[in-house]
Amino acid sequence: MNVVLPQRHGDTESNINTISGFIVDSAVNVHKNLGPGLLESIYEEALCYELEKRRVCFERQKVIQVSYEDITLKTNFRLDLLVENKIVVELKCSEKVIPLYQAQLLTYLKITKCKLGLLLNFNAPLMKEGIHRIVL
Repeated sequence: MNVVLPQRHGDTESNINTISGFIVDSAVNVHKNLGPGLLESIYEEALCYELEKRRVCFERQKVIQVSYEDITLKTNFRLDLLVENKIVVELKCSEKVIPLYQAQLLTYLKITKCKLGLLLNFNAPLMKEGIHRIVL
């Protein structure tokens, strides 16, 4: 599902922080209403609904191609969410955040050239404990 809305935000740090604030507020609202322990896909759909309500532009399950020298590799990455073409959001529903999840998000940031990534673990008892920011 892609929601195409006009981009309203520039690339300034404060605008990126504003957008990340919308994402975090949306995640907290989803977690507050659904609680921990559901499937990742349910949280993803609910988060997308919350972002739509806030009129935030995003792409869901965005396929990213990887180039190497002068070729495009056959292996692609699939981002959970790319928000405003600036922030990569990776959703998890795990007992704990392991280094592999952070490395995955870091890889996505390098490939997309985005500066901010949010790893959201909806299985945390409190959503604020499940929010991890990675900045390049």
